[in-house]
Amino acid sequence: MSLERPVAPDPYSLLPAVASFGATSDDVSDGEQLATEFIAEAAGGANQSPQLSWSGAPDGTRSYVVTCFDPDAPTPSGFWHWVVVDLPATTTALPRGAGAADDSGLPYPAFSVRQDAGTTGYFGAAPPQGDMPHRYYFVVHAVDVETLGVDRDASPAVVSFNLAFHTLARAMVVPVYSH
Repeated sequence: MSLERPVAPDPYSLLPAVASFGATSDDVSDGEQLATEFIAEAAGGANQSPQLSWSGAPDGTRSYVVTCFDPDAPTPSGFWHWVVVDLPATTTALPRGAGAADDSGLPYPAFSVRQDAGTTGYFGAAPPQGDMPHRYYFVVHAVDVETLGVDRDASPAVVSFNLAFHTLARAMVVPVYSH
């Protein structure tokens, strides 16, 4: 069953332009299908966050925020799969599985806020069966403050709002998934 809707624009093209820097992953690649490890358990996967690395962030970077967003979800607001705030500026990678619900895979003082599945940590891809391929924007935001000023109860929308005022640059990797 296809939901027959147009492809959403790149959500980051709708925001003020910022510089870019490099992001890579040992686990996911632009335009490539996500492996089972990164799919939600309810969809037959292992629900692990992929490994991410980044380099070349601009001078003045004082922390990072890492997000995973699906603009192709059948909702007017897309679907947030992962939101990690306050990663130290010395962080240049997250290992596979860093998105554990208890934040045990994150360097101090980083933490995750509740994503759209209603839990903390990474929630793997789970688009509707037969739907068009969904894009998963894994984005590393270089931030000009050490702490974004939100707590664990912040929504992904509030985190994104605060990022609008503090993002120096973005790096992204955008794999896809459909089943």
